[in-house]
Amino acid sequence: MGAGLRIVRVANFVSGRSGGLRTALRHLGEGYLAAGHDPVLLVPGRRDSDQRHPWGQVVTLAGPELPRSGGYRLLTDRCRVARVLGGLAPDRLEVSDRFTLRWTGDWARAHGVPALMVSHESLTGLLGQWRVPDQLSRRLADRLNGDTARSYDRVVCTTRWAAEEFHRIGASDVELVPLGVDLDAFGPRRADPCLRERYADSTEVLVVHCARMSVEKRPELAVDALAELRRAGVPAVLVMAGDGPLRPALVRRAAGLPVHFTGFLPDRSTVAALLASADVVLAPGPVETFGLAGLEALACGTPVVVNAASALPEVIGVAGLAAYGSAGSIAEAVTRLLARPEARRRHAARARAEEFGWPAAVAGFLRAHAAEPVGPPPATPT
Repeated sequence: MGAGLRIVRVANFVSGRSGGLRTALRHLGEGYLAAGHDPVLLVPGRRDSDQRHPWGQVVTLAGPELPRSGGYRLLTDRCRVARVLGGLAPDRLEVSDRFTLRWTGDWARAHGVPALMVSHESLTGLLGQWRVPDQLSRRLADRLNGDTARSYDRVVCTTRWAAEEFHRIGASDVELVPLGVDLDAFGPRRADPCLRERYADSTEVLVVHCARMSVEKRPELAVDALAELRRAGVPAVLVMAGDGPLRPALVRRAAGLPVHFTGFLPDRSTVAALLASADVVLAPGPVETFGLAGLEALACGTPVVVNAASALPEVIGVAGLAAYGSAGSIAEAVTRLLARPEARRRHAARARAEEFGWPAAVAGFLRAHAAEPVGPPPATPT
C-alpha cells in the first residue's frame, strides 16, 4: 500500500468561531486523515500558530480582519503565503476562495502541484447582492470563472447551483461533490423539552434562525417574517442563534416582538438541541451555498424554509419549502409547513439529511484529487 499524499488546503473567510466552511474543512480533514493522507489547513487568524488537531495540522497566519464582517480574516501577504506553501511541500492543493486566493493556482502550476478550487458559491449571485447590474454581473462572473477554470486542474462544486455558472462558460473538469452532515451529532433525539420551554410554551410555534448575522444571510427577513406570522394570528416566537455585525440593528428591529437572541453558541450539542426542539428553521439568505446549518436542522428532524434564489432548494428537496425573498412569502411557507402532520414533516426532514453523509463527501473530494485511500495513518509512538 502506497504512502499518503500531503493535501494542503488554503481558505479565507473562515470565522474564528464557527461557520459552515469551518465545519466542512474539519470533517474533510478528518476523512483525509482516516484515509491515510496528510491534511494541512492554512487559514488566517489573529496570530501565527501551528497546531495539530484530529483533522490534521492547522497552520494559522496572522491576517487583517475584514471590516464589518463580524470576525472574518484574510490571508493578504502573497509572498508569505507562497513561502509557507513552499515549506509545506504539498502533493495536492485545495483552495476555498475564488476571490483573493485565485493566484495560488498559478503557484501550484509553477511548482508542478495538482490543484483544485472548491466553489461554494455563485459569483453571479454574490455580485447581484452587491447591487451590480444583472448583465454586468453575468459578464464579470463569466470572466472570473474562466480565469479560475484555467488556473486550476479541477473545480469542485458542492451544488448544481454553484456548478451552473461554470457549465455556462463551457468549463471542463468540473465535478459535483455535495458536502455532508454529522448524522450522529445532529438528530431528532437531541430535542430538549426544557430548552424549548425556555422560549415557547405548548401553544406556541418555535421558529429558529441559526446563522451569522451578516448582510449576505438577510437575517432581517426572519424578524420580519415573525411579524407577518403574528399579524396572521400564528402564535410564533423566534430564536436568533448566532452573532454578527447586524445584531444591534436586529435587536432594534425586533423591539416589541417575541424574539430571543442567544448570541454565539459554542457547544454543538446546544445547537443540535435547539434545532431539534424547533418547529421550523429559517434560512433566508439568497446566496446560501450548501447551507450546512439548514442540513443540520433536517438531520434533527426539523423542516426548513429557504430562499428560492439560493442553492438550498436542491439540498432540502421535499423536506422543506422554498420562498422568494420577502417576509410575507417566508411566513406563508412556514404556515404551509406547519399544516403538514408533525410526524410526517419530521420524518421527511431526517430522511433527506440521511442522503448526505460525510464519508461520501470525503470520497468525492479524494476522487477529485486523484488520491486513493491508503489506509489509516500509523499510530503515534507513545
